[in-house]
Amino acid sequence: MQLRVVSDQPWNVPADVLVLPFVGDPVFEGELAEIDRRAGGELHVLAGFRELRSERYASALSSAGQLPVGRILAIAAGPAAGLDRETAVRLGAAMQRRLAGRPVRRLAVWLGAVAASLVGGTEAAAELITRGIVEGSYDPAALYGTGKAIPDEGPPAIEELILIVPVAASAVATTRAAERGVVVGEGTNLTRGLANRSANDVTPQVLADEARALAAAHGLAVDVLDEKQAAKLGMGMFLAVGQGSVNPPRMIVLRSGGKGETDAAGRRLALVGKGVCFDSGGISIKPADRMDEMKTDKTGACTVLAAAVTAARLAPGIPLLAIAPAVENMPGPGASRPGDVVRAMNGKSVDIINTDAEGRLILGDAMTYAEQLGATHVVDVATLTGAVARAFGHLVTGAFGDPQPFYDELDAAAARAGERFWQLPLVEGYWPEMKSMTADMVNTSSPEAGLIKSALFLHQFVTVPWIHVDIAGSAYYRKPTAWAPHGATGVATATLVELALAGAR
Repeated sequence: MQLRVVSDQPWNVPADVLVLPFVGDPVFEGELAEIDRRAGGELHVLAGFRELRSERYASALSSAGQLPVGRILAIAAGPAAGLDRETAVRLGAAMQRRLAGRPVRRLAVWLGAVAASLVGGTEAAAELITRGIVEGSYDPAALYGTGKAIPDEGPPAIEELILIVPVAASAVATTRAAERGVVVGEGTNLTRGLANRSANDVTPQVLADEARALAAAHGLAVDVLDEKQAAKLGMGMFLAVGQGSVNPPRMIVLRSGGKGETDAAGRRLALVGKGVCFDSGGISIKPADRMDEMKTDKTGACTVLAAAVTAARLAPGIPLLAIAPAVENMPGPGASRPGDVVRAMNGKSVDIINTDAEGRLILGDAMTYAEQLGATHVVDVATLTGAVARAFGHLVTGAFGDPQPFYDELDAAAARAGERFWQLPLVEGYWPEMKSMTADMVNTSSPEAGLIKSALFLHQFVTVPWIHVDIAGSAYYRKPTAWAPHGATGVATATLVELALAGAR
């Protein structure tokens, strides 16, 4: 997609579609009034007929009259008080989804109203709306469909995006901001594309192959440990999860920057992502209902791989590790059993009470390995618990952190990315409930405070500043929204990119 920034009036720019985001109720003054006049008053009529409403993401297509465009798309950004970075990204995505099935190749977006209301002005509007348009172009039906049965129902393939900005805006700075939005949006879509792929398509070895391809394409180093190498390193928890599958586990490491190198903040950040390519629950088998969604239990791994690639694209050579422990959790002949005791890489013993609490096992060994590789700060990302989805649903991500200043960095990164995180407390008073009769700890206990207990378990395997991000609720939409299709959302990718880049400043 080509990007072009023009400082002009919106009625002078030729395109297939002109998008007019408006803030609050549509008020026909200034530019909007002139556009409506040139369109023959069509927008005014639509507003009077309640086709054009102020409800966020509500939209209407209209004829263009004398304007040099095929159609006009008016779309509501909602009230000015609620126009934040999250809304701006989703507004861009909603534009794309509203145009699904239309033959749009050249899209013009007037940024005036959004830029006037959004903190950061024109550059923020350009970056976030462009990112949203890229994310809105993602179509999961393109993964395996032939495209012949229902042609042209996906988002349009935009060849040129034209951003119309106020005359006073810097075209150079605005273009740079929009280009950044493209890269971050592509990173989010990379996460979604990998996460949505089926388990018979993406095994641990295939995920490792994908990581190698990404490394080759973007100048990163890659290393993949097989089960024999993992055994030599003492990764007992990691191996215990994968031993019931015919597809052996793989510990995947992507590295940007030189070995031992630190960023401007003096840190070497490691992103660790849960990569359960399919989770049957193992011997503690899951119910059949929605087990098909367990192909997305690898989303944490997909997220950290995509975030590392995206950060490296924006800041080549940035010191960064991405570690993806990839397994299948299956009830095969060699599967771990409830009551088995395994030894973690850091020497601690774990009594496996429930084989469906497997993500914390592979993450524990991966975080220990991250420290061995020189990580000074660790963030793990995982579709870990049903409890986080019950607490926050699909629009908020739960997270823990220690110490607080490091978590505050994540919070600031999430704000820049336009993603919604909520911090939960690490209440050490619950840890006695995780004690085992025969081992150092159990991998799960009673359901009360299960979300906190899962974080306390992970905390046993990291000694450096650490954050745990549980995306089990926010990583997947079971129904389409105005801004996204059914399936993987790519959540947290942009936040991890912002966190990584904060150390490069």
